[in-house]
Amino acid sequence: MPRPIRFNAFSMNAASHQSPGLWRHPRNTSTDFNRLAYWTDLARRLERGLFDALFIADVMGIYDVYQGSPHPALRGGVQVPVNDPMLLVPAMAAVTEHLGFGVTFSLTYEHPYPFARRMSTLDHLSDGRVGWNIVTGYLDSAARNLGLDRQLGHDLRYDLAEEYLQVLYKLWEKSWDDDALVLDRETGRYVEPTRVHPIGHAGAHFQVPGMHLCQPSPQRTPVLFQAGASARGQQFAAKHAECVFISGPTPTVLRRYADGVRQASEAAGRARDEVLIYAQALLIVAPTHEQAQARFDQYRSFVDIEAALTLLSGWTGIDLDGLDPDAPIQYVENDAGRAALAAFTAADPSRQWTVREAAQFIGLGGRGPVLIGTPSEVADQLEAWVDQTGIDGFNLTYAVQPDDLAHVVELLVPELQRRGRYPRGYVDGTLRHKLFGKGNRLTAHHVGSRVSIQQPNTGYSNI
Repeated sequence: MPRPIRFNAFSMNAASHQSPGLWRHPRNTSTDFNRLAYWTDLARRLERGLFDALFIADVMGIYDVYQGSPHPALRGGVQVPVNDPMLLVPAMAAVTEHLGFGVTFSLTYEHPYPFARRMSTLDHLSDGRVGWNIVTGYLDSAARNLGLDRQLGHDLRYDLAEEYLQVLYKLWEKSWDDDALVLDRETGRYVEPTRVHPIGHAGAHFQVPGMHLCQPSPQRTPVLFQAGASARGQQFAAKHAECVFISGPTPTVLRRYADGVRQASEAAGRARDEVLIYAQALLIVAPTHEQAQARFDQYRSFVDIEAALTLLSGWTGIDLDGLDPDAPIQYVENDAGRAALAAFTAADPSRQWTVREAAQFIGLGGRGPVLIGTPSEVADQLEAWVDQTGIDGFNLTYAVQPDDLAHVVELLVPELQRRGRYPRGYVDGTLRHKLFGKGNRLTAHHVGSRVSIQQPNTGYSNI
């Protein structure tokens, strides 16, 4: 029996996300991103389409690598202005019952203790439907605005992330016993103090002696998403991630990334299929092929090439303004996001991309493919990509909101259901249980379940 195809939606709390320039399209409502109704309408639509989750990207900084200035990003609205993704979740959770919410947060610039409380709060308010996309950041502008001369080195950020996760696991998984909350109205005892534990963390980067401020949420630890495609990123994902997002322009690239994730998971002592892999894609679906092609051609006329170069320069850490547009992109080791360059170079040595081709490609849908056609034609393409690459599903971006995702829900999902490649209903329970069918908590052999805590002399008493 063929595996089902899974969908997430890929968005950002900004007017322009993965299709620079398309905010100008007359049918695009993405400039309404400051209004709650924009997000609650989107959440309802995605739930009608039985999407696993809405995944919300984020950046803590501005794209100022291109021309050495923030002006191109500001002119083109390249992921700026951008609002906090976390604040959207309670409103969307209130109008849905099943849809999950994956929020991006960069761990490099904030202490884990307050972040642990915010995520526990979101997990409570969403009835256990929240996930966290673990990122370490890639913009020097973010580091400068948070008190550093520049961002930490690529691998050093992952070293920091390892300890950050250790602190979070201790707070989420070990600080409160399952039966700590007693709510005994007769004795007036709200919490049994002996069942709440200081974590006693003393590490190279963080000192956290005390206890978590929140009672255990439905999942305790949110579902863990990760998108690192470098060797170090894959190693980190193999140890921690439950869902991995990958991006690449061809099945060859995605197959290589997916195989790398599976092999790294096995090397870390996990099963090959223990991680769900979603690949980025833009789907342009219409009742006829001619209508779909016409929409694609119209979309291309709105692409802002300078904005695309601004986005790609920020991803790669290379100022593409100084390069010949017809020169091939070369892979360069740096401290920005390595996946963006690798997607166009080392990951597929059979193809040489020029700067111009890469900018035109990411102008619609970012680093993933654009699949165009009728519901039947797009379904054929999705089945082929899944079967050729070994991925589990797709992280669907959009060029025009709400049209692109609405057509997926209204036209494509019924076709995939007819083929037996898409679910016909949600499983009850938390996001983790919906995704894996094994309960609300991390598995017993996950590294987060196996952390231990010290009992420090903190001045607290468990008596």
